[in-house]
Amino acid sequence: MAMFKDSKVYIAGHTGLLGSALIKKLSGFTNIIVRTHDEMDLTRQEKVDTFFKKERPEYVFLAAGLTGGIVANYTYPATFLHTNIAIQDNVFEAVFKYGVKRLVFYGSSCIYPKNCQQPIKEDYLLKGELEETSEAYAIAKIAGVFACKAYNKQLKVNRFIALVPNSMYGPGDNFDLDNSHVLAALIRKFYDAKIYGKDKVVLWGSGDQKREFVFSEDVANASIFAIENADKLQNCHYNIGTGIDYSIRELAEIIAGIVDFKGKIEWDKTKPDGVSRKLLDSEKFLNLGWKPTAGLEYGLRITCDWYLKKRCAEQK
Repeated sequence: MAMFKDSKVYIAGHTGLLGSALIKKLSGFTNIIVRTHDEMDLTRQEKVDTFFKKERPEYVFLAAGLTGGIVANYTYPATFLHTNIAIQDNVFEAVFKYGVKRLVFYGSSCIYPKNCQQPIKEDYLLKGELEETSEAYAIAKIAGVFACKAYNKQLKVNRFIALVPNSMYGPGDNFDLDNSHVLAALIRKFYDAKIYGKDKVVLWGSGDQKREFVFSEDVANASIFAIENADKLQNCHYNIGTGIDYSIRELAEIIAGIVDFKGKIEWDKTKPDGVSRKLLDSEKFLNLGWKPTAGLEYGLRITCDWYLKKRCAEQK
């Protein structure tokens, strides 16, 4: 079931990292629906129901949700759990009730056990303990994955598509040091060091831990591909990644080069590394015909340029 240029498409979370990438990739579509948080609080069931009853979107990309770094997840676990489950439950039920043709939901790589065989296959879900610092958020995302399967089973058609991208980055990311993820935090730290004339940047851990990063526009392309090829999908979740991981040390050196930081990088090994490696096995989705196109350095340059322009605009 293909989307047409005049199909009614609702993008929840359109100002965020993934939502803004979806807006860009669907720029030729003439019937995109968006709402800010002030216009519609997705945690309010009656607001969501009223919106769907009136607008009747045909396709929904659920890119809205509460996300944050380790500190935020560890400090506010109940808030992360409640907010994300409420959003998912309200939107899923409205999609079910008002006959939306397809919904794309996004999980997170943190749904997998912390000590997981690498690369991580979809089948490893629930095969071990979760990382404690992100446990509440992970539980909410796991609930979303299983909700997609449950609705599909009951409907006897795959209307709910669950994708699990690895660590996303790109324009529109959150660069707040208290709430951002590692890549955005590194960009912010190196830019700050350059702007304020610092001669070194101190980073947590050894730098040896490895992570896989996927550009937000590639995830947006994967989302559109999933809808266009929904008839090929099984009632399961699909990993979305590049198949390549980098050490945090390598990542830091690339970013330092892009922002032209000439100082020294120091590693504070008294701080934890976290999980040593987190690489997704995305073969199941790749075998359907999708593939990522953005190399890490290309994506980082676009992201750094966007962040620099944003900083300059804020300082005017």
